[in-house]
Amino acid sequence: MAKAEKQKLKGNAAETVQRVKVRSMRFEHWHFISLLLVIYDFAVANFSYIFALWLRYDFHFKAIEPQYMNAWKQITLIYGAFCIVVFFLLALYKSLWRFASYKELGRVILASLLTSGAHSAFITIFIRRMPISYHLIGAVTQFVLVLGIRFSYRFLLLLRAAAQKNSENGSRVMVIGAGSAGELLIRDTQRAPEVADKVVCVIDDNSNKWGRMIEGIPIVGGREHILEMVRQYQVDKIYFAIPSASAEAKRDILNICNETTCEIKQVPGMYQFLTGQVTVSALKDVSVEDLLGREPIKADMTGVYSFIRDKVVLVTGGGGSIGSELCRQIAAHGPRQLIIFDIYENNAYAIQLELKEKFPGLNLVTLIGSVRDSRKMFDVFARYRPQIVYHAAAHKHVPLMEDSPCEAIKNNPIGTYKTAYAAMVHGCEKFVLISTDKAVNPTNIMGASKRLCEMIVQSFDKMIRDGRAAELPQLFTHEGDENADKDGSGSVFKSVRTEFVAVRFGNVLGSNGSVVPLFKKQIEKGGPVTVTHPDIIRYFMTIPEAVSLVMLAGTYAKGGEIFVLDMGSPVKIDTLARNLIRLSGLKPDVDIQIEYTGLRPGEKLFEEKIMAE
Repeated sequence: MAKAEKQKLKGNAAETVQRVKVRSMRFEHWHFISLLLVIYDFAVANFSYIFALWLRYDFHFKAIEPQYMNAWKQITLIYGAFCIVVFFLLALYKSLWRFASYKELGRVILASLLTSGAHSAFITIFIRRMPISYHLIGAVTQFVLVLGIRFSYRFLLLLRAAAQKNSENGSRVMVIGAGSAGELLIRDTQRAPEVADKVVCVIDDNSNKWGRMIEGIPIVGGREHILEMVRQYQVDKIYFAIPSASAEAKRDILNICNETTCEIKQVPGMYQFLTGQVTVSALKDVSVEDLLGREPIKADMTGVYSFIRDKVVLVTGGGGSIGSELCRQIAAHGPRQLIIFDIYENNAYAIQLELKEKFPGLNLVTLIGSVRDSRKMFDVFARYRPQIVYHAAAHKHVPLMEDSPCEAIKNNPIGTYKTAYAAMVHGCEKFVLISTDKAVNPTNIMGASKRLCEMIVQSFDKMIRDGRAAELPQLFTHEGDENADKDGSGSVFKSVRTEFVAVRFGNVLGSNGSVVPLFKKQIEKGGPVTVTHPDIIRYFMTIPEAVSLVMLAGTYAKGGEIFVLDMGSPVKIDTLARNLIRLSGLKPDVDIQIEYTGLRPGEKLFEEKIMAE
């Protein structure tokens, strides 16, 4: 059976090769064009020099001296054939002239220099000396005609594309940035037939460029002229084409752009710019992260990944926003075993499928359970013996926890205590608690419960450091666990010292239940966008930043610390909502209404990162 299949495959391969050969032998349209170019070049090569003689003798053929006419006739066939050979070797019959650039221009110049030089040398040495004007005018005429026929095709296509853009009802575009990225973007917009947009003006802060043009488009001023020029040129879209701009400069310019009703897009970044991928199709929508006014924090994770490698790692709440990103980064760096623990089966199942697909060799265990179940937690630690625990399981929604305070306390502090106790008893090396800035001077149940979690892990660390781990109260029983130290006097406490650490950060952009996805959904529905208070401010960070902080803390902590990320300046939620509306091409309070609903129970106007002490 296998032999028959191999014969069949060989037969299919031979048939495919034969089809390719037949296709390559077929006379294509471009072959016909190339043949016409060969005939044209042969004619031009000889016409150019007879034209030079004609011009030399004041446009009178009869006045041309016979010896010069005879010399020209003798070299005609030889020179024409020589030109065709040179042009063929320099691939002038294989280029796609609709995309001709300076490379094709360079090859035409080289071909003209070689052929004209050879013509002058051959006719002078083997036939006779000719007038200097014959050589100069002939060479220039040949170059112009050879180049003209080839680039005229591209020029006609550009004219047709420009005429189509003028006749179509495309958007009028302002480009910010008259550098290399801006020039490439303008050129692509002008020449791409599938793009109906038309660039009408360019903005650049370099005053030396003002009043000049780039690709035929005027540079009309700096960032202070954006609003004026949007009105003057009736701009519909703004393309931000400064991929190297700092976060602060980008924020300032985009904040000005957001005062308009224009749709805003930006060049993706320096990587795409350097690899030549800066095109209209590569433009992306301006994301809200671009308006936060700081560069994303990129930590050196080399030590983190070496710390995780070949370890058994447990992530509680592994199906959530932070937990799932933790799992992705851990899975990519060679743990001995990764354990996902979550009470919500849908999230756990989703991340399990994703990791199995991306990392087929990963030793992955997915468990469903609650951190409030002491028997379950002891069973997990006794069976799998995790060396690192990232404790992300928690209730986190402030208004819901105000309505269900008992659940907040049972899940957050008590769940943390039970998980921490099981980790300590079973000799876990690192226990990392994920906390929040709402735990600082809390005014709501959720924040208070997370502050209790921080106090619990710090108390565990202090009791272990002081050699008093056995005095920690047992809030549960764990019968049936032969590996657990029931009375606190066994060797488990003494053999491995668990290091406890907490990580505190602000609102995570794009996480489940965060404000940005809510605003986007409200905008998609046509509004209104609901903001609790016009003056409320929050610190923001991205999911990768949050996960990096958690993993760094777990690697470098010595025990008992609370790590806090420097998240830059806080952002007004009202400003965030208005910018998101503008980025969607709509106008706040006109197209999309903003409603202030009032502070929710337990909600603060501002968050703090650290306490006074």
